[in-house]
Amino acid sequence: MTNKHTPRKRFGQNFLHDQNIIQRIVRAINPQPGQTIVEIGPGQGALTEPLLASGAQIIALEIDRDLAAGLRQRFQGAENFRLEEADALQCDIRLFANEGPLRVVGNLPYNISTPLLFHLLASKNCIQDMVFMLQKEVVDRLNAACNSKQYGRLSVMMQYHCAVQPLLSVPPGAFRPVPKVQSSVVGLQPVEPPLPAQAPPFFTELVKRAFAMRRKTLRNTLKGLVSPETMQQCGIDPGSRAEQLSVSEFVRLANGSRVCQNSANNSQSGSMQ
Repeated sequence: MTNKHTPRKRFGQNFLHDQNIIQRIVRAINPQPGQTIVEIGPGQGALTEPLLASGAQIIALEIDRDLAAGLRQRFQGAENFRLEEADALQCDIRLFANEGPLRVVGNLPYNISTPLLFHLLASKNCIQDMVFMLQKEVVDRLNAACNSKQYGRLSVMMQYHCAVQPLLSVPPGAFRPVPKVQSSVVGLQPVEPPLPAQAPPFFTELVKRAFAMRRKTLRNTLKGLVSPETMQQCGIDPGSRAEQLSVSEFVRLANGSRVCQNSANNSQSGSMQ
């Protein structure tokens, strides 16, 4: 099976074959009997096999029919293996959380990694942790600090929801076909933020707008959403750029903006009575 399947570019398929790297990833995941692990994009089963050997319950999500058929045949005797032919971007993994919190792992296709990470955040309440192989550039963005070129919307949103821990680097030669980029494995553990957003949708929109044109100042990018006066009341310089704000400062700005808006609405309501 290992060499018969032709990797499909539309699915971003690069198959891991380096046994040393595979074992290091499995050690980083540290699967345990009784755990439920959702593996996204199992491909040819390079990670699936050692994960199954741990005694954990493995739910594999594979979109490619040919690969799914091969996985079904290869692991048909494993009682702790369940295969779902599904698009991870469309799948609600909360449906698998019957026996407790889920662990989510996988060698994510690079062409969908960012939208998939955002998709998984919607299910964070049922996720214990996540361990993913990603393009190194994406891991750098996940872990970036403010005032750096890599820092952006992905950095803020993931660091708000998760503790981010880069685990190991993976050279291109560990894959078939060999990708043109470096890869890294990252651990993501959902956490309760120290300063919660009072209105999460508003916080999400504010961060998105702030980084939409990252070279412009917040006065311009947030025009119509947050006034310069409100920014100053929150201790934020309207002349700052998005990359200069920490995660907590974005939350403070979002919360302060909601307080100001609510106060204004209450004032207008009172004047109409």
